[in-house]
Amino acid sequence: MSAKPKVAFFDFACCEGCQLQIANLEEDVVGLTNLVDVVEFREVLTGKAPEYDISFVEGSITRKDDEERLKDIRSRSKLLVAYGQCAVTGGINRLKNQWHSLDAVKKEVYGDNYNMPHLDTYPTQGIDAVVTVDLYIPGCPIDRDEFLRIVKELLLGKKPGLANYPVCVECKFKEDVCLFDFGIVCLGPLARAGCGAKCPSNAAACEACRGTVDNPNTHAMHEILEKYNYTVDQIKRKINIFGVNPEVSK
Repeated sequence: MSAKPKVAFFDFACCEGCQLQIANLEEDVVGLTNLVDVVEFREVLTGKAPEYDISFVEGSITRKDDEERLKDIRSRSKLLVAYGQCAVTGGINRLKNQWHSLDAVKKEVYGDNYNMPHLDTYPTQGIDAVVTVDLYIPGCPIDRDEFLRIVKELLLGKKPGLANYPVCVECKFKEDVCLFDFGIVCLGPLARAGCGAKCPSNAAACEACRGTVDNPNTHAMHEILEKYNYTVDQIKRKINIFGVNPEVSK
């Protein structure tokens, strides 16, 4: 990479909340711009560039036109990072694939205009269904501190890693009382940590917005469900929200 790598941010189907996390880095943005040259970032500046050292892509792929644009970004990027759960797995947008026909979803959203060409859409997918992804940053939205750590490690030539243990571990470190004890169904035993257990620490159930650990202990999850008299279907409904690993729904 050059002394000051060229970095770009792109978005597809999403709420752009992950971009806002970066735009709201406050004083840390000064340190970031000292390390990299941000050449494209639609929410922040109007500049363009022909190629990039690192491209960060937010959002899921839902249209054929998305594919062509994403392939073009990939062809001009040395490294491509999927950041935010929409880019990683399809995120909340992926719900449209699971519970309704595509035509029913289009009619619900667009009404009588649902068949117009510019509103054409297909089942939602993460960006790695279209191009090769070099690195993933999960979350809905991403964690700003984790983003900064990953950027610094990339600039140092390291391969950044993600937490590969469940959110329950973070809850125990913080001495949080298990939400199951309060009658709240939580995905903490399966969900990938790295968020600091923000939701459970504030009495809100973990919904696995960072996906699941690589080898989730589904046996332990079944034991918890049996202990608290919950069903696998209750877990399935929750774990589908962010389009995460379908294997854990078994």
